[in-house]
Amino acid sequence: MRTAKPRTIALWTLVALVGAAGWTVLALSRDEEVSAAWMVAAALGSYAIAYRFYAKFIAYKVLKVDRTRATPAERLNNGIDFHPTDRRVLLGHHFAAIAGAGPLVGPVLAAQMGYLPGTIWIIAGVIFAGAVQDMVVLFFSTRRDGRSLGQMARDEIGPFGGAAALLAAFAIMIILLAVLALVIVNALAESPWGTFSIGMTIPIALLMGFYLRVLRPGRVVEVSLIGVALLLLALVAGRWVAESSWAGTFTLAPATLVVWLVAYGFIASILPVWMLLAPRDYLSTFMKIGTIVLLALGVVIALPTLKMDAVTDFASRGDGPVFAGSLFPFAFITIACGALSGFHALISSGTTPKMIQKETQVRMIGYGSMLMESSVAVMALIAASIIDPGLYFAMNAPAGVIGTTVENASQVVSGWGYQISPQDLAQAAKSVEEASLLSRTGGAPTLAVGVSEIFSRVTGGGLKAFWYHFAIMFEALFILTALDAGTRVGRFMLQDMLGNVYRPFRNVSWKPGLVLTSALVCGLWGYFLWVGVHEPLGGINQLFPIFGISNQLLAAVALAVCTTLLVKSGRLKWAWITGIPLAWDAAVTLTASWQKVFSSDPKVGFFEQRRVFQDAIDRGEVLPPAKSMDDMHTVVTNSTVDGVLSAVLALLVVVVIADAARVCVRHVRRPALSSLSEAPYVESGIVAPAGLFATKEEKEEARHAVGAEPRV
Repeated sequence: MRTAKPRTIALWTLVALVGAAGWTVLALSRDEEVSAAWMVAAALGSYAIAYRFYAKFIAYKVLKVDRTRATPAERLNNGIDFHPTDRRVLLGHHFAAIAGAGPLVGPVLAAQMGYLPGTIWIIAGVIFAGAVQDMVVLFFSTRRDGRSLGQMARDEIGPFGGAAALLAAFAIMIILLAVLALVIVNALAESPWGTFSIGMTIPIALLMGFYLRVLRPGRVVEVSLIGVALLLLALVAGRWVAESSWAGTFTLAPATLVVWLVAYGFIASILPVWMLLAPRDYLSTFMKIGTIVLLALGVVIALPTLKMDAVTDFASRGDGPVFAGSLFPFAFITIACGALSGFHALISSGTTPKMIQKETQVRMIGYGSMLMESSVAVMALIAASIIDPGLYFAMNAPAGVIGTTVENASQVVSGWGYQISPQDLAQAAKSVEEASLLSRTGGAPTLAVGVSEIFSRVTGGGLKAFWYHFAIMFEALFILTALDAGTRVGRFMLQDMLGNVYRPFRNVSWKPGLVLTSALVCGLWGYFLWVGVHEPLGGINQLFPIFGISNQLLAAVALAVCTTLLVKSGRLKWAWITGIPLAWDAAVTLTASWQKVFSSDPKVGFFEQRRVFQDAIDRGEVLPPAKSMDDMHTVVTNSTVDGVLSAVLALLVVVVIADAARVCVRHVRRPALSSLSEAPYVESGIVAPAGLFATKEEKEEARHAVGAEPRV
């Protein structure tokens, strides 16, 4: 047994003390200024301890990852969907795929409850639930030829619960993709700078893909430098284009963006994974991680204070203007990605297990990527909490509540106890070169204002507008990478379902099948996106509650499958690792679903909202924010659909959990009746490190391996 060196003990003791100091200040400070740097300290200290000890314990003690076992990428390599991918590129792809709208938007919206509840959930949630789910799903999918979450449920739980899981997972996936695309449309609409810069990442990624595959195989560092240089050039050129005669060409209306996004999603889904998807996600990761690291450094250098209350009155009253509902369960639903996200389980059982080189890499790619995403959520919460609370509520409350003038908005927000003058509201918009910041709902503009505030304190106030528009474009890039990977995963899920009826669909690289299913998936989320763009309640306001609940319901499915697999594979004593997060998630999401369906508050309950608007239609009245009777009918239709979806999805998840519990109990009582669908052992011929950097032992192994990859 290895004994830790004194230097190692001292280092980890220091890390623990830094994290503990951050938590102490955040928990005990009341009615006094608190630096945002303490939130960074609490997060980074907690992440480091969790990755070093808890993640390693799960990977090697519980899952028993095997470096000698060949992965599906090695055994089934076909260059289309299955392809052994350098761990650094795959880490970039996986992180880019999971880090969509959630970690940017959810924490910003949840800031209306105060910064403390969100901080606790983001950090504790990711350590004990979100990152665990991602790593365990990735491991079990890798052991099953990269099978999708729904198909694993069908294979391991049974046809009844499995069918419910397949249906729920696919329906939720379509909703999630539609919401992700909607946030992109809101960010890029009428923005030539953002549209040009995002568009240029596609040819850059294609160049990187061919460079790494054909021109200079294995030269990851070279292609990284080339890609980053071209990405920075595209960012700078975007501003030039926005100020030139070309601006009109790249200024697209929301409806036009919908068409382009659907077309892009289809193409990205059918092209070989090495050609566009993996290099583009890897490229975007540099910008994502770079921006978050710079934000953290900016917080440490500028030391902005948290102006939002630790816990606001809205947390207990449940009548917040940003979203209605009490702290439990809606804060935990609103902050989905960054703490616990079912969408991640689809990526961990979608593209990533078909590309991973070694089982030993599941810790870095599964657990590590989720910690990276959680850090994004922390920075988003900081950005929302350092701006003036009056500005925050003026930006995130709908126009029907605060009006359309700075005078009216100032009066309404002041009535909530957050003073801000009309002059301050006007100046805030002017400083970022926007006509108005009122009712810029959805979270993205608020995050951009917070980012510009942090960066401008370091670089100078004259660049505030630049940093604001940079952040808007950064958010769109962040989300688009989740859209293309998600579309491909949706295709895998649909192929798995159809493969139970028509066998050729089980081959996910079968050309007719992949084209047909890609078109169907893009058509489905494209339809909901089109409806969202033309939604009178602002699209995101109506769909985001469904997004949050659906996402967390999907996490419950993933955790139920993981718990079942732990039990059936002889790891009963470790089932609590996913069982406890499952119990918490089920309590939160099913409570939220019940309230969204049956609440008598029209701001919370979908069917109550439908009744209020239908009664107004019967009286011939038009209620805000609807502007016509057609809008009123659309609200009624959407409220009905949302309410039915919430009820049906919750029922499907209850079926999955109940059937999973039945299978677990049966296995404990009569293990001989259970069977596992795990692929047979095949010895691996690939030599690759488990972590980002190769250890001395791994380098030595690579030098002595016959036919090993030349670089680690």
